[in-house]
Amino acid sequence: MRFFVIAGEASGDKLGAALMAGLKSLTDVTFDGVGGPLMQAEGLESRFPMDELSVMGLAEILPKYRSLKARVVQMAEAVLASQPDVLITIDSPDFCLRVAKLVKAKSNVRCVHYVAPTVWAWRPKRAEKMAAHIDHVLALFPFEPPLMEAAGMRCDFVGHPVVMDHIATEAEAATWGGDGPLVLVLPGSRRGEVSRLMDRFGEVAGTVAQAHPAARFVIPTTPNVTALVKEKAETWPVSVQVLSSDDKALKRGLFAAADVALAASGTVSLELAANDTPMVIAYDMSWLSRIIISRMLLVDTVTLVNLVSDTRVVPEFIGKNCQPAPIAAAVLDVLADPIRQRDAMALTMDRLGRGGEAPGVRAAKAVLDGIKGGRRG
Repeated sequence: MRFFVIAGEASGDKLGAALMAGLKSLTDVTFDGVGGPLMQAEGLESRFPMDELSVMGLAEILPKYRSLKARVVQMAEAVLASQPDVLITIDSPDFCLRVAKLVKAKSNVRCVHYVAPTVWAWRPKRAEKMAAHIDHVLALFPFEPPLMEAAGMRCDFVGHPVVMDHIATEAEAATWGGDGPLVLVLPGSRRGEVSRLMDRFGEVAGTVAQAHPAARFVIPTTPNVTALVKEKAETWPVSVQVLSSDDKALKRGLFAAADVALAASGTVSLELAANDTPMVIAYDMSWLSRIIISRMLLVDTVTLVNLVSDTRVVPEFIGKNCQPAPIAAAVLDVLADPIRQRDAMALTMDRLGRGGEAPGVRAAKAVLDGIKGGRRG
């Protein structure tokens, strides 16, 4: 069977690689499309570098709109020329769903989208619009299938990949042992996020250090933003260790050993929950994105642990509320009472499929079952 697979950023590359491995374990397959190093390791020869598509935020997309539009057309033409059994687009809906729309307008290629758009958070009509060109959705969260199915698409909850992440051993966690509390700081992996958050996170660290003079601050980061993180960290009022390393055991140990994490919003909250690490979430975006999204938001929390567990135990400070003083107060509160979040984190992992079949295999089985069924639902 022939699959055309498109992923637009690192998280999609991870999902795509697991799905590809699952498909390979179940049937004879060939792959075409766009992906990162993990998907390439599973046999994909990417048509162009995936990082060209790694753009986030309404205002951030505008400068690259013309080149992204050209890539949309290029990908649609490539799918139409190759006529695969299935087109699988992974996350990055602003790009991927445009490709699917063009493909569906000129063919009957089955279109599967992996990661349901956050219609539960904002822009709910996206489900109805995508139903015109998407046959099947693979969902990461158990509350998403009814929303997709109501719009006319088949939707399977396949589990979240975080449940497959390796958890640190006691020895790995012990590497980070010390006298004072260990504070994990996660300002994001994009330059825009780091630029907006690092100064504010530095002020938070200063306040926390006043209350806990022995506190230790560590920032694990990615190579693309390491230099910027270090530059910003030099202005902090406290000593901070910036960790840019591919040593997964080292990072696992850090996550497991941390007494509290201050993190940008996103799937990192699930990684922290998997490691039973209490957290505070803080995030800001460009002024234009902030104005537009704040007017369209449908939920009172964007923290995934809060949403999946149906609680509000993780403090979050988003947009105009992303201010150092209240964030610091929340970090200190969590340090004083870290137990409050533990039940919600455990429930989140259970609801996301911990202990069950690997999400990549579940996704692959759903895709193959959808082909047999042919039509939606």
